[in-house]
Amino acid sequence: MNPPEQPDHPGPGSRSSRALACPVSLCLLLVAVTLAVYWPVVRCDFVNYDDPVYFTSNTRVLAGLTPVNVAWAFTTGHASNWHPLTWLSLMLDAQLFGRGPAGPHLMNLLFHTANTVLLFLLLRCLTAAIWRSAMVAALFALHPLHVESVAWITERKDVLSSFFGLLALIAYARYVQSQPKAEGRESRSDTAVRAFDSRRWTLDYTLALFFFACGLMSKPMLVTLPFLMLLLDWWPLERMSKFEVRKSRARPLVVEKIPFFTLSAISCVVTFFVQQKGGAITALTRLSLSQRLENTFVSYARYLDMAFWPNPLANPYPHPGNWGLSLVFFSVLLVAGLSVTAVLLARKFPFGFTGWFWFVGTLVPVIGLVQVGIQSLADRYTYLPLIGLFLVLVWSAGEACRPGRLPVPVAVFLAAIVIAACAGRTRDQLNYWQNDETLFRHALDVTKNNYLAYNNLGTWLSKNGRLDDAMDCFHQSLQINPDNPDVLYNMGNVFARRGNWDEAISNYRHALQIAPDQADILNNLGMALTTRKQFADAAACFTAALKLDPDSAETHNNFAAVLFIEHQFDEAAQHYREALRLTPDDPRISVNLGDTLVRLGKPAEAISCYQGALRLKPGDPQIQAKLQALGVPVSN
Repeated sequence: MNPPEQPDHPGPGSRSSRALACPVSLCLLLVAVTLAVYWPVVRCDFVNYDDPVYFTSNTRVLAGLTPVNVAWAFTTGHASNWHPLTWLSLMLDAQLFGRGPAGPHLMNLLFHTANTVLLFLLLRCLTAAIWRSAMVAALFALHPLHVESVAWITERKDVLSSFFGLLALIAYARYVQSQPKAEGRESRSDTAVRAFDSRRWTLDYTLALFFFACGLMSKPMLVTLPFLMLLLDWWPLERMSKFEVRKSRARPLVVEKIPFFTLSAISCVVTFFVQQKGGAITALTRLSLSQRLENTFVSYARYLDMAFWPNPLANPYPHPGNWGLSLVFFSVLLVAGLSVTAVLLARKFPFGFTGWFWFVGTLVPVIGLVQVGIQSLADRYTYLPLIGLFLVLVWSAGEACRPGRLPVPVAVFLAAIVIAACAGRTRDQLNYWQNDETLFRHALDVTKNNYLAYNNLGTWLSKNGRLDDAMDCFHQSLQINPDNPDVLYNMGNVFARRGNWDEAISNYRHALQIAPDQADILNNLGMALTTRKQFADAAACFTAALKLDPDSAETHNNFAAVLFIEHQFDEAAQHYREALRLTPDDPRISVNLGDTLVRLGKPAEAISCYQGALRLKPGDPQIQAKLQALGVPVSN
């Protein structure tokens, strides 16, 4: 198979030195620019939008890589997804860097940087076009639509799955390029090379399948990768000589990908059941088929618009329910027109066919045909799909720069302007990810009826003691989306902080009427009932909460407190021990267990608990007093 592209800018100097130095230098330059532009992300805080589920409040993740937690990662459907490698990577972050946001942000950035280099190496391997490949990689690295995937710790699944997906495509390209020639006569040397290629062919195919499986275990959006491989078979691998694909030529290409399609099918089934069980899939009666189809075409059009004019961007973009007829008509016309154009010009501009359907096809799992969540679209969904548009743009520009057309210096200047603009816009977008306030105030400025942004901003304000401002945000959210259980729960938390327990209980109960299977609401309702000395009702709430979330150390601790008050010390000790197992570095739980053990007449075990708490909280006078009461001398 001949290379589909010749090197597009050989430049001066010996061929061997440039072949060695140029790709290495470009890789280093891509790494340096990506790190320089994105470095402020390591100073960003967590956001109160899935980060608690994935990291800050996830006791499994915070406990690090242990055999029990590794087993949990492969068996849980937590967060309405099955992505064990994402959980393992976050556990490793917690083990290496602790509980702060800097470490996970740094790892997201490193994965994004690695993906940039892998994309360059993939395109260079596929096309031999060094400078065009570098330009696509630079656009991928610096386009502002990718900020969400890098700056949001929850989106580790995005950068991680792409990392494995790109490795799978590189292995697939090597597999194709190592296949022996079927036509022509072979010399002895050809036969030797063919034997060597046969071994490499097997290894590369196996690696492609392995990396694809790893990608699916990081984020199931990668299910379209086998279709993407078929697009690459058309261009640039040129495994189909004509666009009118004959069965004899197409069938082997499909057959060789059956293992990949099988993994995709398994991933789709697992993901559907996990998301349905977790309540992430919007009921079909809430959004009709026509509404979902409308949003599909409008989303494609909006993604195109955001790709070429990424301002303003936000998180999240709420689903409006219905789009205007004129917008829907324009969107259908645009998508259909571009698709037909790509097909008609496929032989003359094969990169246009591959690039356009790369963009369209890889967006299918998240385009809204099956509605997941409340968003109409999301920046993070474009992380891999945008590569297709970049291919079309850069290779079209390359065609325009052929001799006798656009002068090379002009093309270089224009490319530099585009990259600089992307870098500047990316830096601006990073500023909005500093914390919840900057992110969600910006979302409210650039979107309409964003009840989720009001709720998340109110939660941040409440945590920072600005209770009146928080309540204003919650009321605004309820005006847009009445009877939202998350907002009612957060309002209950504000009432609880003010000591207005009756209002807190009322809001918690209202929230539970709408969402009866929310463990955090049940836990907080149990705490509120405890303050009203309604211990039996509180115990029932804690029991129900633990059935839904048995790994909640806070619920175990709260339930144990009620059992302690009721003088059920054996049961209290059991829950305190479980809470301490889940969060071994919490001195409060160690003290509570120690107090319970004293009541059970086990002073030696109580002393051990108090001493463990004192190691975590040195010099604490209350812990020291408890030890002294048990006859243990304490040095100040």
